[in-house]
Amino acid sequence: MSKISVLVLTKNEAANIDTCLKCVLSQECEGTLEVIVIDSGSTDGTIEIARRHPVRIEQIQPGEFHHAKTRNYAASLATGEFLVYLAADACPASTNWLRSLISNFADDSVGAVYGRHLPKPGCNAERQAVLGTVYGDDRVLKKTSQRSELGYRYYHFSTVNAAIRRDVWEAIRFPEELKVFEDVGIAKRILDSNWTIVYEPRAAVYHSHNHTTLGLFKRYFDAGIIWKRLEIWDSMMRRAIFEEGWRMLRRKLGRRKNGKATRGSISQDFAKYGGLILGLNERFLPLTLKRRFSAFRLFE
Repeated sequence: MSKISVLVLTKNEAANIDTCLKCVLSQECEGTLEVIVIDSGSTDGTIEIARRHPVRIEQIQPGEFHHAKTRNYAASLATGEFLVYLAADACPASTNWLRSLISNFADDSVGAVYGRHLPKPGCNAERQAVLGTVYGDDRVLKKTSQRSELGYRYYHFSTVNAAIRRDVWEAIRFPEELKVFEDVGIAKRILDSNWTIVYEPRAAVYHSHNHTTLGLFKRYFDAGIIWKRLEIWDSMMRRAIFEEGWRMLRRKLGRRKNGKATRGSISQDFAKYGGLILGLNERFLPLTLKRRFSAFRLFE
């Protein structure tokens, strides 16, 4: 049987860590399981709660946290054949979550798998629309030949809920030059190395965050910068993302006529696409503006 390492990164997750770990440890999955919690300076009792469970806990200083470096560090601690990344505020939706992820590795060409994100109670209209679009019902195999078919979804990958073969991670690793969107960075490396990435909707977790309009603008500004740096933004991706954006907007406008859509949700869509365009063209902006627009301090 294979050994599976579940890697949970935490900071001040006292409200979520107990449920998260209970769900992980109750999984019905063949193989040996190890769970490693990497905490970056929690002050709210996260560590004390995690210690109630049979997991390994490692602590780093808050200033040491880095989206790519910390994920590489977590993998270096693991001993499993498969590395499963799970956000501390993501709760597996069933006891078959882990089995559904790992079963895809029966195909030797599969280098990584990521699962579905389901909205939590209280998830707003903007996030529900995004999750419903990006995380559908159908299983998808992402291969080099499918890039034109999948458009902007081709490089989508999320370490909120994902598994990577250990030997693939050892050969590729998360790109530490990226301060954020490290999951897109490693997805590009995996696909460019001719491994397949699978989207597995049966491996679902409850995970969502409501963002302010300004917060979405800043996040998409950073996304545009990273996509440009990774050289994945081209005419094919541009066409796909704006066609999808227009379809989502038309659906919301249609629902608004029936009183179901909010003006705020539509304004958030415009903020996202405005941020994305500015991020893609950040070379024309003064440094002072780029520092103000970046959610993840890419210019400091």
